[in-house]
Amino acid sequence: MSTLPAYRWRLAPDGYATRRQLRAQGLRPGGQQVAAQVERPRRRRGPLVAYLYRVDLAKPVRPMTPARWAALAKANAARRICPECRRDAGYVIPPSLGMCTPCAYPEQYAA
Repeated sequence: MSTLPAYRWRLAPDGYATRRQLRAQGLRPGGQQVAAQVERPRRRRGPLVAYLYRVDLAKPVRPMTPARWAALAKANAARRICPECRRDAGYVIPPSLGMCTPCAYPEQYAA
């Protein structure tokens, strides 16, 4: 197992990018392995690590097809349905409550 080249924060050479930086350029890693890493020192814990990929090996982001758009819309709609009353809440149900606000706090919505 070879070790990755490590660079200090903001000192990575040109030609490397994080996943977010690739995405901002309309690219994706495309199956390539992590090429390097940057480390940001912290006071009380170990350094923060961000993995870098080679930009020249990155591939363009796949376009959204109509089927993928439909699947995404269906998944987002499912996150809005309250499991208690089975109604569309009009917002994404908070995982901390697990149900819509009127079902979670019925005494406030009874009036």
